[in-house]
Amino acid sequence: MSSTPYSSVLPPVGSLSSESHQTVIRPSRGLAALDPRELWRRRELAWVLALRDLRVRYKQTFLGVAWAVIQPLATMVVLHIFFGKVMGMADKVGGVPYPVFLYAGLLPWTLFANAVTASSNSLVGNAHILSKVYFPRLLLPLSATLVPAIDYAIAFVVLAGLMVWFQVPVTVGLVLVPLLVLSTVIAVLGVGILLASLTVCYRDFRYVVPFMLQLWLFMTPVIYDLSFVPEQYQWLMHLNPMAGTIDAFRAVVLDQPVNYAAWLVSTTVAAVTLLVGLTFFAKLERRFADVV
Repeated sequence: MSSTPYSSVLPPVGSLSSESHQTVIRPSRGLAALDPRELWRRRELAWVLALRDLRVRYKQTFLGVAWAVIQPLATMVVLHIFFGKVMGMADKVGGVPYPVFLYAGLLPWTLFANAVTASSNSLVGNAHILSKVYFPRLLLPLSATLVPAIDYAIAFVVLAGLMVWFQVPVTVGLVLVPLLVLSTVIAVLGVGILLASLTVCYRDFRYVVPFMLQLWLFMTPVIYDLSFVPEQYQWLMHLNPMAGTIDAFRAVVLDQPVNYAAWLVSTTVAAVTLLVGLTFFAKLERRFADVV
């Protein structure tokens, strides 16, 4: 069987035109690098990562998912004793049951604090995956927020029980709860994605985030009402991406007037934070595998 010589198969040297087209592959820049279609195609990976985190969190625990209820409930009891009873705060909230007042503020705050903590550590905590396999890196902080969201849904049942126990009426205002949850998620993603990027580059943020959240709690109307702040300083409180949302959440639970202006300002700040976080994330994403 005869073989065909290479000279008859390959084009002679110099026969290729100097004007032949070449394809150069370059990484996307800016927000274009965060392709929503790619994130949607890999959505199952986000669920897998979230289920893994859920199993790790409650593995070999005696109470299991009951910790999702114990954390905000125990915090509510302690704050009610010290601020409601000892400091007399319960007499300054307009006659509403102070335990419900506290829990309605702690519920969205616990979601925010836990989700921000998980998101900020998501890239560093998955360094072994990040440096070996390609996938949209944004899936890590996104999936990290799913477990706190599940805890939030479980803890919400306790709020319903408290409302029944203290005879707080259920009103039509509760239809705003999904929008308030959306506002909280926007704030979580904005702060969480930004801190996740910073934590990769500067590991100090692993220690800064818990301390920052402790201070942030007292700068947010969780223990007190937004009206307690002097009127000339309330606009500063509105710049807190969680202040207006928590105040509005408590208002719809307790059938009080909703401060829509404060809610709108806080949600706008949260949306701007999300845009900044995504921009910063896209700028640093190509360096994550090298520095993590």
